[in-house]
Amino acid sequence: MRKTKRFVSLVVFVLLILSLWPASAAGPVYPNLPDLDGREIVIAVENLYTPFQFENPSTGEVMGFEYDMVEEMCARINCTPVYQYISWDAMISAVSEGQFDMGMTGISIIDERKEVVDFSDPYINLQQFLLVRADEDRFENMEEFAADDSLLLGVQQGTSGFWVTMDYVPDENRRKVYNEFGALVQALIVGDVDAIPVDAASARGFITTTEGAVKIVGDAISDDEMGFIFPKGSDLVDPVNQALATMKQDGFLDYLMTKWFFDYQPAQTGE
Repeated sequence: MRKTKRFVSLVVFVLLILSLWPASAAGPVYPNLPDLDGREIVIAVENLYTPFQFENPSTGEVMGFEYDMVEEMCARINCTPVYQYISWDAMISAVSEGQFDMGMTGISIIDERKEVVDFSDPYINLQQFLLVRADEDRFENMEEFAADDSLLLGVQQGTSGFWVTMDYVPDENRRKVYNEFGALVQALIVGDVDAIPVDAASARGFITTTEGAVKIVGDAISDDEMGFIFPKGSDLVDPVNQALATMKQDGFLDYLMTKWFFDYQPAQTGE
């Protein structure tokens, strides 16, 4: 009888120790996913696209939806992210040439880009809207905007907004092209352009940070699937896709959506 009690006590003790043991010491948390053995992945970032990736204006800390997603992804497939800054207008070509292992900045998956880079599976689908000044009353949707030849559209070179608005406003004389997204938004606020295309999350952020100086008009003008980019033939695409699939399945991407697209308040950054 004493031996039985001792055995039960020993089993309970062992189970307690195992429950307190770090997951990394006990083995991989996702044993069915590829193990990249701590491999460093050099990732091109821009840090200008709230809430995907941006700098905290008070602390300079980089943060955002994509940073959280990549950190979790690397925890699942055992890789080490190394972030390097590059401007948006150079990012796709630089990744295509192999200067980086991967690129991220809310990059829309479109056929023109597929010709030069490989994409991951989409991790988010955001709709594009028309952002205007808060006092705008000359038009209420994209169709009315397109019908008025006196109105100017601001677009960022090479973005999804640049391409999807071509069907509505193809006239180059009505399109003012900017290289930086911040300059594009400022052009709208000061009146250099009359509208710009943005996704729903960015629109919400700008409405908050500009204290209501801008607003959305009309219905969505497009759906926008986004993914990571890689050099053609990269061996990272498959393990990244497998990690993304588990993050969708277990609800982690839904958690990030809520954190960054609903709970996050841009105006309170650093407080």
